[in-house]
Amino acid sequence: MSLEDAGVSRERALVLHASTKGTGPRIVLVHGFTQSGSSWARIASDLATDWEVVSVDLPGHGRTPVPEEGSDILATAGALARAGGEAVYVGYSLGGRCCLHVALENPGLVEKLVLVGAHPGIEDETERRLRREADEELAAGLEQGGDARVPEFIDTWTKGPLFAHMTDEQTDRGSRLGNSAVGLAASLKTVGTGAQVPLWERLGDLDMPVLVVVGAEDSKFRPIAEKTAEAIGENARLAVVAGAGHAVCFERPLDFTALLRQFLDDGA
Repeated sequence: MSLEDAGVSRERALVLHASTKGTGPRIVLVHGFTQSGSSWARIASDLATDWEVVSVDLPGHGRTPVPEEGSDILATAGALARAGGEAVYVGYSLGGRCCLHVALENPGLVEKLVLVGAHPGIEDETERRLRREADEELAAGLEQGGDARVPEFIDTWTKGPLFAHMTDEQTDRGSRLGNSAVGLAASLKTVGTGAQVPLWERLGDLDMPVLVVVGAEDSKFRPIAEKTAEAIGENARLAVVAGAGHAVCFERPLDFTALLRQFLDDGA
């Protein structure tokens, strides 16, 4: 698919940094907020024995800078589609929301879709506004504190209810610390859940196989995952992983990779 087909001019196209390893059919791995493509290192190495694995850095994360002209989730999804091309797309949390937009806007590129702890959008307008305001407040604190504030912000973020049970190794604290204050702040303001238009009414348009993954102990996102799979319909499968919370792929990487391989090997 050309840049023009994706609705983006070559001059103003947002480009994501991407790392590739392995050969074979392509699979694109997309990280969550405060992570980077390197967060997938263990899983990418496993998959690279049979797949061409593309790990991207979303805007403001890793080696992808904040675009000078600004961005939003649609522009990010367009950049992701260009970076990944025709492939299986696997997205965790923020990455899952970006992959979902790719699948809806460029369905011909997405052979299969895997959503891990991903939210199709906050439906209630008041709740969405409050989340947007909270994200903007967090962003302002990062901007004011600069890069010196990043370690404290990362520690506060990973000690929140979704991640408090995880070890530093599981949260990959080291790679998260490589992100900048301006990058994380921009991400919160432009592609945070509060800034996203809800996609629930469009989920039934997905016609590729979709695997919706959630941790059995993720009390917040489990009902969201169940509702997502139901809204997609017969093309969706729901996988509830025992002994895992929100970050299934990083809490239980071996279980997740086995689940992913089974889905990828299925000819459906």
